[in-house]
Amino acid sequence: MSHLGYACLMALDRDHVLRSAAALLTRRSTATMDEVAKAAGISRATLHRHFAGRDALVRALEDLGIAECERALEAARLDEGPAAQAVHRLIRAIEPAAGLLAFLYTENQLFEGEEQNAGWARIDERLTALFRRGQASGEFRIDLTPAWLTEALYGLLASGAWAVTEGRVARKDFTYMIAELLLGGVRRTNA
Repeated sequence: MSHLGYACLMALDRDHVLRSAAALLTRRSTATMDEVAKAAGISRATLHRHFAGRDALVRALEDLGIAECERALEAARLDEGPAAQAVHRLIRAIEPAAGLLAFLYTENQLFEGEEQNAGWARIDERLTALFRRGQASGEFRIDLTPAWLTEALYGLLASGAWAVTEGRVARKDFTYMIAELLLGGVRRTNA
């Protein structure tokens, strides 16, 4: 096998391992590396060739989560139409990655210190710009900061993902329940 073929196989295996790990850890955040290896259908030794330990695995999942968020941000076309419609599109686009984001949301080491991934800041900037646009257009309340609305969206996405995973909420209701709760609280009223 050529070096190029081997590199493609390794990349494919790494992606499979990451997606298997994400699926498991979104259901059971305390799963061991042995359990992750089993879920991916590989040996623990193979898992350790890809990831030196849990921290390396979580960092790789973080990169995957950021990439998934950035794809959802692009798909949602945040600058088009009313801001409320853009929020709906974003929630719908991010739903497939919501479980992974919920897991990452609980991994405190990702958000502490100087090693924080710059991808989160890029995502935060785009979300706060969306909420700021909604405020400037008169759609959204101005007494809630765009930074707070961004955090509220993250919290609702994580809670919604957990509720779906646990079977307390139907997957088909994910976008509706999050959008309605968030936008119900953020919409500006003419009182």
